Amino acid sequence: METVKVDLGERSYPIYIGADLLGETALIRRHIDGNQVAVITNEIVAPLYLEALRASLGGLSVDVFTLPDGEQHKNLQSFGSIMDFLIARRHNRTTTLIALGGGVVGDICGFVAATFQRGVNFLQVPTTLLAQVDSSVGGKTAVNHPQGKNLIGAFYQPQCVLADTSVLSSLGKREFSAGLAEVAKYGVIADAEFFAWIADAADRLIARDDQALSYAVRRSCEIKADVVARDERESGVRAILNFGHTFGHALESLTGYQALLHGEAVAIGMVMAADLSARVGWLSLDAAQRIKQLVARLGLPVCPPALSNADMLQAMGMDKKVLDGKLRLVLATRIGEVVIADDFAASELDATLSAGNSLCDG
Repeated sequence: METVKVDLGERSYPIYIGADLLGETALIRRHIDGNQVAVITNEIVAPLYLEALRASLGGLSVDVFTLPDGEQHKNLQSFGSIMDFLIARRHNRTTTLIALGGGVVGDICGFVAATFQRGVNFLQVPTTLLAQVDSSVGGKTAVNHPQGKNLIGAFYQPQCVLADTSVLSSLGKREFSAGLAEVAKYGVIADAEFFAWIADAADRLIARDDQALSYAVRRSCEIKADVVARDERESGVRAILNFGHTFGHALESLTGYQALLHGEAVAIGMVMAADLSARVGWLSLDAAQRIKQLVARLGLPVCPPALSNADMLQAMGMDKKVLDGKLRLVLATRIGEVVIADDFAASELDATLSAGNSLCDG
């Protein structure tokens, strides 16, 4: 087992990374203070891993709430149902919530934890690659609104993140590749050597080689933990973690959160962000091409669905990176370095949005 620390003073917490951690009773129990536990999971994950988690919670009072699977259920209705569940079972301020699932489960469980009884402890037990390297780390919790992704939420840190790499073996090929999109993102935004390693190790990652996968999870968590420690509430540098996300969130919203997995939308968004970065002259054409080639090599889509520029601009305008009515995007200056920019020409953004299927070429 390896441990990465998210250093936030009194809100600091560990990310545990390793195989078979769900069975480490002492590791889990050290982060639970009271006797009440509520596990929030979903209908896909529960049959696979709920009993293993229950075994590590022996002797505690455990309730389980099971969500339907899918991003479309990360909404206020589900949030309210979990609140009703906790109240009906008389949970109190000493309860601990445990998010057992992917990003949807982690985001909504964290938001419930932030607001139930004005805040209770929670643990993240991410079961997808994307959640292990990204959404479970950093304290962003939220639900979606029909007008935009993650528009309703809070910054609220977990007590720990338990990234059991053994559970990744049960992921479908598409879900697993979606997680690799976020891994690639970390190379683009912060570590050129990691980007090169991902390119060299792509076949091993796709084959789920244990050693390669453990390193990818650890390095991704190290990069995110460092950024979050410097800017917990995204007032500055933390926004670099959103490379590709403003485009990607718009794609998710416009396709009803069902046509694309989050990682797939981010993958397309990264290709679009790299394209715009090259159009404004900040990123070389060769580097933009390398980003697109890596995305494709990881089994991810590189071109967007057919959507109008007007609809994309409207959806992007609802993104949380908009400041004082001005759209800000994370753009690359080279592989390993990005900037937060709002000084690109509207015509350049329009050209990227108009590129459409031409982004599939090459």
